[in-house]
Parts: sequence; C-alpha cells; structure tokens
Amino acid sequence: MYIDFHTHGKLAKKLPFSTEYTDWLFDQARRAGLDALCLTEHFNTLQFEEIYRYLEQTGEKEGDSLVLANGLRIFPGMETDIAEGGHILSVGSMGEILELNRRLEPYKERGSFLPFRELMKLFSEYHVIVGGAHPFREGGHIPELPPEDLASLQFLDLNGKDVALHREETEEKTYALAEQLQLPVVGGSDTHQAIQYGCIRTWMENEVSEISDLWKEMQEKKHRIEIADHAREQVQNAALLKRTLKAVHELGGNYVSVLLNHSVIL
Repeated sequence: MYIDFHTHGKLAKKLPFSTEYTDWLFDQARRAGLDALCLTEHFNTLQFEEIYRYLEQTGEKEGDSLVLANGLRIFPGMETDIAEGGHILSVGSMGEILELNRRLEPYKERGSFLPFRELMKLFSEYHVIVGGAHPFREGGHIPELPPEDLASLQFLDLNGKDVALHREETEEKTYALAEQLQLPVVGGSDTHQAIQYGCIRTWMENEVSEISDLWKEMQEKKHRIEIADHAREQVQNAALLKRTLKAVHELGGNYVSVLLNHSVIL
C-alpha cells in the first residue's frame, strides 16, 4: 500500500471549500500512484467539518477509513498549531477527529494556540496517532521541546516540501531525532494541490483500514519511504501554481474553473 501521511484537501485554509477542487485532488492522487492518504487538514481551516462530512457522503466507510469510488483510501486527520511554534499531526477515526476539532475551537487563532503539553493531553483522550510535522522547518520549535514532552509523540513526518529543497539536511536531522526518541518516520507530501502528490510516499507491506493496524505497521518499521527523482521540480511548480490560483481568487475569479478548464496542461 502506497500512502501519503500529510496532505490537504483545499488549496489554502482561508479559501472556501470546493467539492470540485477536492474531487479533482483525490482523482489526481490516485493517478499519482497512491492507494491511501491521511487527510491532515489544518485544524483552523475554513469549513473544516464540511470537508469531512462531504467525504462521509461520497466515500464508503471501511474500518476507520473512507474508500472513494476511485479506490483511494482516506484516513481522517488534522494538522494543529502549537503555541511554541510548529505543527502536530493527528490521524484517527472520523468521529474522533471531528470531536477533537470542535474541542479545539477556542484555540484556533494565533495567540491562543495550545501549548504542546496541553494539546498532547487532549489527544491522549482519543485513539489517534500523533506525530511531529516537518519538525525542522523554519519557524517551528518541536526539536527544542523537553525530551519528556517529545516522548508523547508517536512518529515524525519526513516532509516532501523540506526534502525537495534541502534533502540531505532534512533527512539527517529528522532521522537523528527519530532515533533519539525511538520513533518511526513516515513520508508526507504536505500538498495542497495535485502536482506535489508522489514527491514522497510511504510503502507499507499490508493494506489496512483501522487506525490500530496502521499504527502497528508503523511500529514494525517494515515500511519504506520513496522520494521522487523530480521532487524538487514538483514542489517548486506546486508552489507557483498555488500562488497563481490564489491570485485568481483574490482578483475575484473562479480559480477552480481556471484550473479544471486547463488541467490538461498540468
């Protein structure tokens, strides 16, 4: 099973949710060779619950995952900011992710983010897998947290954006921290649009549908991370496309129509 552990279903968190755009994304994910992904949408994205409710309507529930008509398996998740600076990934069942998101409502604005320790205490009440997203990205301070706090993490994200631009440094630092904490490392593209799918992906020996089985596969460390030869170009082109589509929206245009009417060139 090829899985991407860090993805988004919207172009940007402040833009309105578009079913057309999300459908296109997941179709492209399948075309990029993915069997599954963790949809780790930003916890403070506009219309968070609406995105996941839409997937409930369009996908077929299988264990803790949803399987779309094209065969793509989606594990619900979330990316949450912490007060210290940095992002935390969580992956779980639909019900638990939605409940967690509702409980985080008072902490969604900058200046009110929960500290790492308090967030982890909240996560511990649920059956979710929790990891450090792009731990060495500029502006994040996850590696600087006390070791006793970091011990509550369950995995680290080897992030496609960071690997594409600074591969040797990102791999060296991420694996060193993982070894120090005795954590598995998995790959996540961190994509907000289709070009970036496949820049990094994780192969797992068994196809799973339950969060407990996904965690078991991660713990056994039989998986492998694959990085595309053209990852740098994917990430750079993805960033350019994102900026262009956001500019279309800011000028009052329909970026979804622009994209889908010209998707043949992507």
